[in-house]
Amino acid sequence: MPLLEVTNLHVSFQTADGVVKAVRGVSFSVDAGRTLGIVGESGSGKTVLTQTLLGLTPGAHVSGLALYNGTDLLQLNENAMRNVRGAQIAVIFQDPLTSLHPLYKVGWQIAEMIRAHEKSVSKKEAHDRAVDLLRRVGIPRPETRVNDYPHQFSGGMRQRAMIAMALALSPKLIIADEPTTALDATVQAQILDLLLRLQQESGTALIMITHDLGVVADIADDVMVMYAGRAAEKAAKRDIFYAPHHPYTKGLLESIPSSSAAGGRLRPIPGSPPSLIHLPAGCKFHPRCGYVLDRCLTEEPELRQLGQDAYHSSACWLPVKSAGLSEQAEELRSQTVLEERGEAAAEVFEAEIAGAFGIDGSVAG
Repeated sequence: MPLLEVTNLHVSFQTADGVVKAVRGVSFSVDAGRTLGIVGESGSGKTVLTQTLLGLTPGAHVSGLALYNGTDLLQLNENAMRNVRGAQIAVIFQDPLTSLHPLYKVGWQIAEMIRAHEKSVSKKEAHDRAVDLLRRVGIPRPETRVNDYPHQFSGGMRQRAMIAMALALSPKLIIADEPTTALDATVQAQILDLLLRLQQESGTALIMITHDLGVVADIADDVMVMYAGRAAEKAAKRDIFYAPHHPYTKGLLESIPSSSAAGGRLRPIPGSPPSLIHLPAGCKFHPRCGYVLDRCLTEEPELRQLGQDAYHSSACWLPVKSAGLSEQAEELRSQTVLEERGEAAAEVFEAEIAGAFGIDGSVAG
């Protein structure tokens, strides 16, 4: 039984401009000791998806099922949720400087969280545990630095302090929401190594939210690619990198320097993500897709299994056998375009994205 199993989760917000459909029918699961990478551009619904599980999206209309150890998180009241947040499911937020209170010492903030959940722990015991946690995450001279304020820590040290806080109560699941985005490459690698080592030591499950597939390559076991509030593709890490099916996944790979998909040349995905208030008809990626077909304009594909791999699934109308980065896979995609792209899809292609793929309407190889 998975540690966390989310089924058909929908999250929307009523605004003055209309209803924001932030998450639209997403399902996934995470097993104990495994890492799920959730990937997508800004605005794809990654953060709202995970924050909703912990009741951190006030005012949202939420439906679906989110079973954590058999308990539906979406049905918990605030008091019950407080017993889950931090103690059983911890979060590492993107910007530690805004997550840590500037007027309280780092050690006090870690100790305060420990005492909030464990009433029998004394101030001295909580302080000693805070020192030990800072040592565990690689903070130098933790006995002294425990009394420093957040502004006295570097960016990497603040993120280490947030990881220490997340580990304080030995949670079974950690949600890391783009924890390395604001860090330089060297510190990012150190933080990822730290997360991986701590996960292996404690057997904690991890959900890593990122827009960087390079981060996923370092740490994830399984990957879910999100676009416009839905899962575009789900697969084991190796399949995502070597046998992608959805054009959006392929586009993300082609944007990575030195990736096999890029073939030595970076190719950005044309256009921008759609408004979650005014979503296009059909497949939401079709205005940016180099393989757009006529049916993509009116029919939104559901996730479907690719071949015999029960976990690898993709929400795309391209043939199942077109998954991959080989010349044969590209030929099959191009042949499908020739056979199934009519005037309507050709007009969309030429108007929106022809310049990025080929002025004659063909898909550039």
